[in-house]
Amino acid sequence: MMMKVKVIGAGLAGCEAALQLARFGIPSELYEMKPVKFSPAHHSEGFAELVCSNSLKAERIENACGLLKAEMRYFGSVMMDSADLSRVPAGGALAVDRDKFSEYITDRINNEPLIEVVHAEVTEIDPDEYTIIATGPLTSDELSKSISKLTGGDELAFYDAAAPIVTEESIDRSKVFRAARYGRGTADYINCPMTRDEYEAFYNALITAETAPLKEFETAKVFEGCMPVEVMAKRGFETLTFGPLKPVGLVDPRTGKDDAYAVVQLRQDNAEGSLYNLVGFQTNLKWGEQKRVFSMIPGLENAEFIKYGVMHRNTFINSPKLLDSHYRMRKYPKIFFAGQITGVEGYVESAASGIAAGLALACELKGIKPPEPDKRTAMGALALYISDSANVNFQPMNANFGIIEGLSERVRKKQERYLKIAERSLGIIKESSEAVYDAAGIEPPEVKQIKPEQPADI
Repeated sequence: MMMKVKVIGAGLAGCEAALQLARFGIPSELYEMKPVKFSPAHHSEGFAELVCSNSLKAERIENACGLLKAEMRYFGSVMMDSADLSRVPAGGALAVDRDKFSEYITDRINNEPLIEVVHAEVTEIDPDEYTIIATGPLTSDELSKSISKLTGGDELAFYDAAAPIVTEESIDRSKVFRAARYGRGTADYINCPMTRDEYEAFYNALITAETAPLKEFETAKVFEGCMPVEVMAKRGFETLTFGPLKPVGLVDPRTGKDDAYAVVQLRQDNAEGSLYNLVGFQTNLKWGEQKRVFSMIPGLENAEFIKYGVMHRNTFINSPKLLDSHYRMRKYPKIFFAGQITGVEGYVESAASGIAAGLALACELKGIKPPEPDKRTAMGALALYISDSANVNFQPMNANFGIIEGLSERVRKKQERYLKIAERSLGIIKESSEAVYDAAGIEPPEVKQIKPEQPADI
């Protein structure tokens, strides 16, 4: 009988990796410390828990994250299967009901005969045992110490922040309106318009509000991709109006005008539409301060906050020094990493890295040559970015067209150029995925591509 691979962490990356191994007939032990122990940001016992936003970003392939999701479908991504079944209205973006999303993935894992779930905290790593470490940015302290020994201390940390959630029924509908930016997609967002005076009062309260104290092991380093709203505001009076409170393209149907000085957007957070999160309002303010300051937003004066924003430590390894383009350790080739701990940033990117790591290890164990990451694809570009030894100032990276190889011909219109890049990418991914599954004697996954009519609002 084939030795079981140890997969540590039942988040998005770990679940994708374990299911990819199972597709190749390789058994695994999937270790998840919940419910025995929870991280500071996790609360549910289910797998693949979404602890920040419920948005998986844009769906259109002209958007890099949309392209990445389309690529993942060629590898039978459980994340995409679950998202299709648990989606909630979000214009051109793909947002999901968190509970239903997690429930589907948990059931898939529990019903896979080749995956043995072990609810226990892993504290030691054996470099001679085939292992995929997918413990995410909230890796437990004990395991972090073991990883640090394994990596020689090449470990970094940054902060991530989650936005608060309010109940739909507590929003004052007389002061808000539904609309999508530039009229793209359906009017799924609730918009809270502000006059200049209202924004000034809110701004002054925000930048002077009291933040939660940091723990002893934490520093004030902030990751640019998920910056607390109060930190962003302190960069200048109008910074928010060019960021998450940008009023451009949001026409109030009651007046036919888009003359608000600033607009706060609320996005549906569950299938029933009873909960909404404040878009771009990741924060480290104390809970009482969040209630006081965010209640100054028109329409939220009497809002019921069922979940306040939190800020917590996130950890990632120095991948360019440690990993190859298959997410495998150069020094210990039986050890693979996947997910945000590698420095890929975002739900979709984490899941994609889990697919790549699981696929690479499965190919190795089956004696098959794994697909080489191709810089002309989103999945390949991410893998090559995080493993590029020339990247001396390594920071987490989202999927974006800046890291994907461009076209040989000049295409002036950006959206047309991105579409051509995406179509080229999907052709490459289709060919490579079919080739590796054919080599393994496995039926390729059925590919269901979603083609929304309108681009994302965010």
